[in-house]
Amino acid sequence: MTAPAHGVPAATIAGVRDRLVDGAHPPTQADVARALAEVAGPLPETHREVTRRVITAELFGAGPLDELLADPAVTDVLVNGPAEVWVDRGEGLERAAVWFADDDTVRRLATRLAASGGRRLDAAAPYADARLPDGTRLHAVLTPVAAGGTCLSLRRPRQVPIGLAEFVTGDVDGGGGGGAGRDGDALVDVLRALVDARLAIAVTGGTGSGKTTLLAALLGRVSAAERVVVVEDTAELTLERDNLVRLQGRPPNIEGAGAITQRDLVRQALRMRPDRLVVGEVRGPEVLDLLVAFNTGHEGGLTTIHGNAPGALPARMEALGALAGLTRPALHSLLAAAVQVTVHLRRDDAGRRVVAAVGVLRQDSDGLVRVRPALVATPPAPPEAPGGRMLPADGMPWLRDLLRDRGVGLPPPFGSRP
Repeated sequence: MTAPAHGVPAATIAGVRDRLVDGAHPPTQADVARALAEVAGPLPETHREVTRRVITAELFGAGPLDELLADPAVTDVLVNGPAEVWVDRGEGLERAAVWFADDDTVRRLATRLAASGGRRLDAAAPYADARLPDGTRLHAVLTPVAAGGTCLSLRRPRQVPIGLAEFVTGDVDGGGGGGAGRDGDALVDVLRALVDARLAIAVTGGTGSGKTTLLAALLGRVSAAERVVVVEDTAELTLERDNLVRLQGRPPNIEGAGAITQRDLVRQALRMRPDRLVVGEVRGPEVLDLLVAFNTGHEGGLTTIHGNAPGALPARMEALGALAGLTRPALHSLLAAAVQVTVHLRRDDAGRRVVAAVGVLRQDSDGLVRVRPALVATPPAPPEAPGGRMLPADGMPWLRDLLRDRGVGLPPPFGSRP
């Protein structure tokens, strides 16, 4: 690929960059226009304005990705090297009609974006996570670690958090959620009941299934009088509420010192009198501190964790608990007392994010915790419908009991025993 999609010669962009890089102050639009005139000479007014816009995006924005990131429906932009860009508008990945001139161009963009998020990205530190000033989450990997070319993953946060009804019904710009068919309203009431009853909830699902979006929607149900402390490795949750404290991790510096881990932050959060403790995503030994916290009077906590099936939570917790030195029996004992409910998400065949199951965690006679499905989604009929049915399963009596013990009832059609 010899020229970028916008048609502005790479030499022109490089020439403008060279003239601006040695400036004593951050370049302005006037500086860009002046440098462009020096490099390209007189241009027709329309061509000059288009070229100036492209160069501004290349030097200060996200280059050819700007037009994708400006689309409110876009949730993810993925760059697999200079000639391959993919975009997700809420219904699965599709190839985007944009590209870069070469890998050096992608590398410069990745390095600049990482720096804007306060992260180092170079040959000595060839991958980085960062939160950009506009809230976009960045992950970047440079060549040669990324063998096919520098890779970028950009995840745009929602500008305004959505509610549970919007998530469940899918009635949200950008496909933030997927429908639950005829039982959508009842499922919304179930999710609200879980929050109102102060049950500890683990949201599970694969990458891009909507875990963070649902977590934010669940937190939207929490009373404004409650103090919420959120722990995240990289800030990602979109929340609008008072009485909110956000703690964010920090990677080590070049000497390998100065890291602040989620485990550190969970311990700090417990000293901040949280009514609700929220861990954006459990992915390491902080699982021990989280389970201990949920076992010591901090009810109503919420977290997310990767899992490909509704019943995968205990096994995933086992793997993470091992990183903290927990034995299998110890992990299951803590888990049984700490987390009561899991909500599992997946993408359907159309790429929509759907609630696949609501499960109750139960400790069996062998001491192991297993997920008992309380509500399970059936496939939609016809296939193009927005969602199927949510049907009660064998865990429903336990879910009713959990809620009843906390003074919360389930709505019809799930509220009465068969």
